[in-house]
Amino acid sequence: MDYTQYAVDQILNLCQIPSPSGFTKKVQDYLVNELRKLSFAPEVTIKGSVIACLGGEGRPLVLAAHIDTLGAMVRAVKSNGRLRFTKIGGYPENNIENENVIIHTRDGREYTGTVYINGPAAHVYKDSGSKPRDDSSMEIVLDEIVKNKEDTLKLGISAGDFISLDARTIHTPSGFIKSRHLDDKASAGIQLALAAMVSDGVLKLSRKVSILFTAYEEVGHGATSGIPSETEEVISVDMGAVGDDLETDEYKVSICAKDSGGPYDWDVTNELIRLAKELKLQYAVDIYPFYGSDVEGALHAGYEIRHGLIGPGVFASHGYERTHKQGVENTLKLLEAYIKA
Repeated sequence: MDYTQYAVDQILNLCQIPSPSGFTKKVQDYLVNELRKLSFAPEVTIKGSVIACLGGEGRPLVLAAHIDTLGAMVRAVKSNGRLRFTKIGGYPENNIENENVIIHTRDGREYTGTVYINGPAAHVYKDSGSKPRDDSSMEIVLDEIVKNKEDTLKLGISAGDFISLDARTIHTPSGFIKSRHLDDKASAGIQLALAAMVSDGVLKLSRKVSILFTAYEEVGHGATSGIPSETEEVISVDMGAVGDDLETDEYKVSICAKDSGGPYDWDVTNELIRLAKELKLQYAVDIYPFYGSDVEGALHAGYEIRHGLIGPGVFASHGYERTHKQGVENTLKLLEAYIKA
């Protein structure tokens, strides 16, 4: 089997499953089903994370990716029947302007709509391009015939309903994967590929390894629980940011030395760098000043662990993101080397 292609296929599937933080049941069910197909016994924690032990003995390691994404929630139904929204996760509002969305009601109904600036028509509003983009100047226009608040309420839409963003997932012939939510479904797909390698017997483990998929990373408390108490080490398998003076790009595996939470473990980071060099992988070591990961949540929760962070380079993070099959492959190879006997 081509495990890199398997990872890509899983990424494409995962990106198209709506899962803003707090609304992850559909993607949880998908992961549980896929892991059972591979003959593992996944568990869903009380908080909604999915964890599966891949096997091995000694020095327990957890690889943590997150399955929750950016999104929004209905803040209020406006008098004109349109929706005011509040963001889930951190992103500039202009990153979702003109994006198609799905509104998920509390009773299971779904409606589509589009995010617009208030007064978007350039032929009518001369300031349509210069207005500030924020939650008071933008709204969601429903693809339903609604003319007032009462019309929208009759559809069953109300404050507190979740809003997911159209992923617009594309896999190009040249190997690029373009989609919302590659943060962090790219690495979730890579973790499933690792599980497939173990299941097929092509990857023998040098230690006890579990894969964890957390459900609240984008709002800061994904891995604050759900990690087995015996765990000695956690590697957050997330994304590498691309831009400015950074060395990471879409073709590399990023090894993060420091982010907004401080430096990562000396020994873990050094070993990851050593293996990347030994295998002649495309890799970069970078520092991300405006970045936090699951392992920091675990550390703040009191887990005594060694910690690291790697992931494929992702361009335009928290927007319409892009990575490449080479970045997926380099990340998969580095993780394989780190855990194999």
